[in-house]
Amino acid sequence: MLTAVYDYSLPPELIAQVPVPQRDASRLLVYRRPDGQIEHRGFSDLVGMLRSGDILVLNDSKVIPARLRGANSRTGGHFEILLVEENATNDWWAMMRPGKRAREGTRIEIRNLRGEATAIQAVVTGANEEGHRRIRFEGTADIHGELDALGEIPLPPYITRAGLERMEEDRLRYQTVYAEAAGSVAAPTAGLHFTDAILRRLKERGVGVAFVTLHVGLGTFAPVKSDTLENHTMHEERYRLSAEAARQIESARAAGGRVVAVGTTTLRVLESVAAANSGRLAGGAGRTRIFIYPPKAFLAADALVTNFHLPKSTLLMLVCAFASPGSTGGRERMLAAYAEAVRERYRFFSYGDAMLIL
Repeated sequence: MLTAVYDYSLPPELIAQVPVPQRDASRLLVYRRPDGQIEHRGFSDLVGMLRSGDILVLNDSKVIPARLRGANSRTGGHFEILLVEENATNDWWAMMRPGKRAREGTRIEIRNLRGEATAIQAVVTGANEEGHRRIRFEGTADIHGELDALGEIPLPPYITRAGLERMEEDRLRYQTVYAEAAGSVAAPTAGLHFTDAILRRLKERGVGVAFVTLHVGLGTFAPVKSDTLENHTMHEERYRLSAEAARQIESARAAGGRVVAVGTTTLRVLESVAAANSGRLAGGAGRTRIFIYPPKAFLAADALVTNFHLPKSTLLMLVCAFASPGSTGGRERMLAAYAEAVRERYRFFSYGDAMLIL
């Protein structure tokens, strides 16, 4: 299938630069798969659209302040370091700018948020085929414990900030209220709309809540660059589904409840695990490269809460598949829904509005 058919036109002013004042004040486009009907609602209406016995599945991964700044200890040249994945304590893969100057052996003095030098240094120890640098931190027992004081929240490239403006708000709002397991460098954004009050109301309604963990990597923002989907190499992400969460979800399914995945990251975990276990869910951890695009029959989810995604992205392809499971018709349906969202002036991407596919 051609990648170009997943393109669409989006006015730049609809790319949300800041969150709405209240998390649950975002809008909710409801897409009903049986008849293709669209409803325009508020996100808080989600509570009334779920039933007793349904189960909501959320990704509890926590975004780390993964963007660091420093200077070459020899020349003083500035570097930006974006932590990508931890190999071991103080041993990380990272994206670095300027990458060409980050040669093996380069020693970088890490600066704090005020631009002052610290005792912590990063030493480049290698590189991989993707152009990422492997770095070793010195001067700290574990860089994890220093990130709150040194690091910035790694906002996606389509959100612009002048310096450190709004940094405190982003630290709070580019994070779900239930974030627990530190490890993501991008937020599982469908969960940003939830509040403690909404989760409490859902539980009072008899809706179950279960958690998975998938640490979101930078690949989530990467467009498909190959001409065809079949030639795209999917990024890999770490996940965990506990035995208790698997039991909760399977119990709800057995009783006739709907499994409502919150976000494409959650859906990827559920489908990865189900595909490896003949359609059932079982506890475990691993890494997934699952690439979901039409036609795709889904094994583990009955509904999806998601945001609006970038043109030609793997996330858009996933929601197109979910819009019409087992067929190729979901692309046309979902792009028509996106066109209506544009006409109705919905806010797009990470800080934007939400969609519920039923």
